[in-house]
Amino acid sequence: MPHDGQDMTAQSILLPDLLTLTAAAVPPAEALLETAKSGLRAELATDGRVSGGAVEANQTAAHGLAWFATYVQSLKQMQAWAEKLQGEGKFGEVEQLIHQIAFGEYLAQMVGGIPMSQGEIIRLSDIGIDSADALMTHEVRHLIAKGNSQAARLRLVELMQERSAEITVGATGLDDELEMIREQFRRFAVDKIEPHAHDWHLKDELIPMEIIEELAEMGVFGLTIPEEYGGFGLSKASMVVVSEELSRGYIGVGSLGTRSEIAAELIICGGTEAQKESWLPRISSAEILPTAVFTEPNTGSDLGALRTRAVKEGDTYKVTGNKTWITHAARAHVMTLLARTDPSTSDYKGLSMFLAEKTPGTDDAPFPTPGMTGGEIEVLGYRGMKEYELGFDGFEVKSENLLGGEEGKGFKQLMETFESARIQTAARAIGVAQSALDISMKYAQDRKQFGKSLIDFPRVASKLAMMAVEIMISRQLTYFSAWEKDNGVRCDVEAGMAKLLGARVAWAAADNGLQIHGGNGFAMEYAISRVLCDARILNIFEGAAEIQAQVIARRLLA
Repeated sequence: MPHDGQDMTAQSILLPDLLTLTAAAVPPAEALLETAKSGLRAELATDGRVSGGAVEANQTAAHGLAWFATYVQSLKQMQAWAEKLQGEGKFGEVEQLIHQIAFGEYLAQMVGGIPMSQGEIIRLSDIGIDSADALMTHEVRHLIAKGNSQAARLRLVELMQERSAEITVGATGLDDELEMIREQFRRFAVDKIEPHAHDWHLKDELIPMEIIEELAEMGVFGLTIPEEYGGFGLSKASMVVVSEELSRGYIGVGSLGTRSEIAAELIICGGTEAQKESWLPRISSAEILPTAVFTEPNTGSDLGALRTRAVKEGDTYKVTGNKTWITHAARAHVMTLLARTDPSTSDYKGLSMFLAEKTPGTDDAPFPTPGMTGGEIEVLGYRGMKEYELGFDGFEVKSENLLGGEEGKGFKQLMETFESARIQTAARAIGVAQSALDISMKYAQDRKQFGKSLIDFPRVASKLAMMAVEIMISRQLTYFSAWEKDNGVRCDVEAGMAKLLGARVAWAAADNGLQIHGGNGFAMEYAISRVLCDARILNIFEGAAEIQAQVIARRLLA
């Protein structure tokens, strides 16, 4: 409800009894999801089981189900966020506007069509629902009709301008310790990253080592590593906040910690005690920089088809094969390298993970280690660490660096990192989306057309409002995934949903941000052009959107 400081205009925009309305909208959405799941499961099952092949053959329905489920989970987490803030006395006008716009828009899309991408709209009929009547309760109809009005969007942007000094649009719902971490890394991003990020991008330069050293001093690379191994032992939620704010400055900087997060998680989950004691303290301090070496030229997401071989000869393995899309490879000291140790296999079972040591390269000699060559892949964005394709020909790895000391466990070990990696990627997506909002908001205020600022035009303001709303939706879904991970709850579906939605939100924010810039946005000198390029990769790496939807659908239908 409006508080005493709200004027009559605000009161007429805000929906009365908002939390009661939105709470009542969640159960019918959940019920419709269950109906869709049951119907699709019955249609695709053979002998009571839904196979991966059946899901693949019916991707429109299966992936549509994944997106519908993502929207239902998003609304549930927004409701949990709103109720928490209400209980703490922090559910102010900004938060109420975000909440009602979120419900109004996402419910309308659930009824009328959810965009999986620009040209793929999933409708209820695609997931086996003939009518939206079961969802269209009085409360849902009211939220769709009144929640996401132009007046609500314009009022939200008006408040965003008044409160521009605040780090986030609306209270996040996190505790004070996590918000202190946010403030620390936001200051670092503003002072040390944002003034230089676009220049690094335009010159296609590696992020300076001084930045990496400062991040190491701030604990970025050992954030979630247990204290007994030299880390800080903090939560995945803290990792999300740090990744958000660093990626808001520049996705390349926000992604530096990803390599260490993946390597550390692999070692924590699958390494021997000796490997943990040897590697984790050095990863935490950034004494060594890791890189992930999984993908091959002809496999993409099909890791079970990897062909790179590792043959044991005495106390070493000799690796032969090719890898591609390897981030930060030249500078790295160690590669988490996935290779086939059992030549009789052609699936996941014959794969092993190695901690493969290498010598960091220089500009003149990027890959000086014997048995290893590499070449840079020129890319549109995500440039601060550079991408490479690698070749191995008799490259040697000490047998003691076989992760866990046992062959054939590589894919299982990698699977154990997927939840954290996708949560981290969702956090980076939030940061990129927030960067697009920051840049576009300032441009819309400063740029004058037809005698007034761009932000005074309703469609420009509406774009900015929807950026802020969807950032909060994506943020709450990501925080929920991190909370589950921190509490030992399986969260592969929720982490996948956070990554799926976050990537789309980042791309939409960047694309709309460029539209606000008009022709200037198409000029490389403007930062929004970089953000657009950076946002595009989020829908591809750590599981392309189609793969992500496939994985979610298979779990929902299991």
